Amino acid sequence: MNRSLSIHDLHVSVNGIEIIKGLTLDIPKGEVHAIMGPNGSGKSTLAKVLAGHEDYEVTGGQVTMDGEDLLALEIDERSRAGLFLAFQYPHEIPGVTNANFLRAARQARLPKGEEIDAVAFYKEMYAKMDQLEMDRKFTGRAVNEGFSGGEKKRNEVLQMMMLEPSYAILDETDSGLDIDALRIVANGVNAMRSPDRGFLVITHYQRLLDYIVPDKVHVMFDGRIIRSGKKELALELEEKGYDWVKAA
Repeated sequence: MNRSLSIHDLHVSVNGIEIIKGLTLDIPKGEVHAIMGPNGSGKSTLAKVLAGHEDYEVTGGQVTMDGEDLLALEIDERSRAGLFLAFQYPHEIPGVTNANFLRAARQARLPKGEEIDAVAFYKEMYAKMDQLEMDRKFTGRAVNEGFSGGEKKRNEVLQMMMLEPSYAILDETDSGLDIDALRIVANGVNAMRSPDRGFLVITHYQRLLDYIVPDKVHVMFDGRIIRSGKKELALELEEKGYDWVKAA
């Protein structure tokens, strides 16, 4: 069985403009891959396309998840199949509490007729909130409504920890975080690392990769992966900038 999130020669357009131009990438389970690149290179577009955002048109290529055609699945089917996206700008959901949101999401993944054990669910959720240093009062607050940037990012990681996806895409999870919040969020992600889970971490900055050490780093420019390497590549980018990669 193919145990990877595999992207082959992917082409994506929005409003007739091609954004992703033949991108190929393979993320095996058990590995953390980081994508770095300047603004406008297509990083967030890639994340949204994998999750099924309707504004983007896939004009060519293939994406499979553990051998299954990901692009043939609806958004909810992709999630239930094991794909998770942590948004760069997490959405607010007024009127829906964190606890009810997570409980409904977990319930949707159970076989028909099977019900969540409420006591076990809350026990697990509280333990994960403690790990992320989240006040338990957040269970009764509407999803991300009135949350600070750091609180939203912790909440995204809480969702990931409760849903236990096979593949997690983290789109600029470090954006807007101070040092303490970055450490806490990174610790939550690192606690989820597993031989049965793959990660795609999208970031601009080396600092996140000091906490979430990747197995591979890829540089994305103008809709393509133009260079790949080990974690040391991120350090070179920090020192020399993206122009160095383009010229190499």
